[in-house]
Amino acid sequence: MSIRKAVIPAAGIGSRLLPLTKAIPKEMLPVGDKPVIEHTVRELVASGITDITIVVSGGKSLIQDHFRPNPALAAALRTDGKTAFADAVDEVGELSRLGHITYLDQHGPYGNGTPVLNAARNLGDEPMLVLWPDDVFVAEIPRAQQLINAYATTGAPVLALMPMDSAESHRYGVPVVAGDHGNGLLRITGLREKPKPEDAPSSFAAIGGYVVTPGIIEELRAQTEAWYEHRTGEVYLTDAINIYAAQSPVFGQVIRGRWYDTGNPADYLVAQFASALAHPRYGPVLRTLASDLDS
Repeated sequence: MSIRKAVIPAAGIGSRLLPLTKAIPKEMLPVGDKPVIEHTVRELVASGITDITIVVSGGKSLIQDHFRPNPALAAALRTDGKTAFADAVDEVGELSRLGHITYLDQHGPYGNGTPVLNAARNLGDEPMLVLWPDDVFVAEIPRAQQLINAYATTGAPVLALMPMDSAESHRYGVPVVAGDHGNGLLRITGLREKPKPEDAPSSFAAIGGYVVTPGIIEELRAQTEAWYEHRTGEVYLTDAINIYAAQSPVFGQVIRGRWYDTGNPADYLVAQFASALAHPRYGPVLRTLASDLDS
């Protein structure tokens, strides 16, 4: 079954980026000349995804405003002779149509598995992509397309992986690798969450991109039912994948490209700087500035 649908969980409060995120959703902070969530939406549209569900919470209306077509603004810009700006406004609105973006309010227990289960109730019995909105990938083949290709090969859930320095293992979920199928495709049997370097089962990090299948959704549903019975803990996607991987095939795809995390201040600044350096107009300006500051 081909993958046509994707979920972007965007209900978090962005606490690690406060006070930047006090009034502005973290997904709307700019990386280069686009809000970070637009990078994710563009990646999905470029990979052939035709149904995108963005799971939101209160205070996230700016996301909807950004992607909503605004023909009045575009017309006013064209009247003023600002054609390039008008085209840019129209292009962002077109993403909403190409990706058929819909919005869903999050409800249920805390944890990143909840928005996935929320969306799955509306998406039917199909595999779907799950991408976090605070990741930016720069790759010749979009990360989403690489995950789709891996699913086409395996017919099983797939996790996005990147090589990591073993000293950084405490920051990530680290997969237990059971086999190498070539071209970066690895069979995995579980994930260990933020292990110490000496306890890390492999040299790869799970970095927040997934192909989720109905079997994973069933595990999330079971977790959620248990939460409502006991009202303890949280519902995590990685827990559901771990349970599923103990009894069914799960794969990891090592992503070819550069990954920028924007979820904390230091990494957000790195993503901003890298994007600006790659820009044909702004890159030379920043290189000159950096040279002047070093002298």
